Amino acid sequence: MAFGRRSPGSSRHPPALTIVTALLLASLYFAAAAAALSPTDAMHNNNWAVLVCTSRFWFNYRHMANTLSLYRTVKRLGIPDERIILMLADDMACNPRNSYPAQVFNNENHQLNLYGDNVEVDYRGYEVTVENFLRVLTGRHESAVPRSKRLLSDEGSHILLYMTGHGGDEFLKFQDSEELQSHDLADAVKQMKEKHRFKELLIMVDTCQAATLFSQLQSPGVLAIGSSMKGENSYSHHLDSDVGVSVVDRFTYYTLAFFEKLNMYSNASLNSLFTSYNPSMLLSTAYYRMDLYERPLNES
Repeated sequence: MAFGRRSPGSSRHPPALTIVTALLLASLYFAAAAAALSPTDAMHNNNWAVLVCTSRFWFNYRHMANTLSLYRTVKRLGIPDERIILMLADDMACNPRNSYPAQVFNNENHQLNLYGDNVEVDYRGYEVTVENFLRVLTGRHESAVPRSKRLLSDEGSHILLYMTGHGGDEFLKFQDSEELQSHDLADAVKQMKEKHRFKELLIMVDTCQAATLFSQLQSPGVLAIGSSMKGENSYSHHLDSDVGVSVVDRFTYYTLAFFEKLNMYSNASLNSLFTSYNPSMLLSTAYYRMDLYERPLNES
């Protein structure tokens, strides 16, 4: 399986990781290990997720569906709402063009409504700005911001940061009006590390030229996965003729397909996730950066 160019010093093939270690690396595995861990290892359930859709407008329906799909998955695997920050830049469920009012789907069979009663949106609409996003990461809030809108992580936390929207060379657009630059992200992560806000951080980005958003990262304890390399687009997976637009992106679709096979007792690995990304299916080259992670990745 071919992947994007690794950072200097990384191995030719990603080391095999047990689901226990994957839990410590990437909050995608959260409670999947909890039942099988020793009491000491069970302390590693300090897992958080920040899930961000940065796009407005009906034709970007798939970006909201991407984010809600990850939201459903992380909850299913054990992360409670009080440890999830969900940011949605638009409300497709209430858009007058929506043939299914108050519902959002990622599949044309419409069997799973992603926008049910149990969805807790922390930032919506024009609250989703670069400034508010950076405040969430760094904890630099105004005093009036409630705890429910804050990432209350600590130096032992394992955080998943998922972002989807439109991007380019070293930027991700917010609201089609401003941009998060690669140096903005790197500076926020640096502040997080200095303020002891995480132990390990997985950044997952589904956008065009996603890999370039990681170019300025220097903080230890960070893993990054992107849907595409510099100069590459990321593509939608399929159109829903009833909804009238594409309802999920390819990278997120195949990520979800991988995790739908798992439950809280599964024995899986990040290696198997990485190798599941087939360029012929993605129509782009998945990229991962692992050089900032300090511990041996095959440590059990």
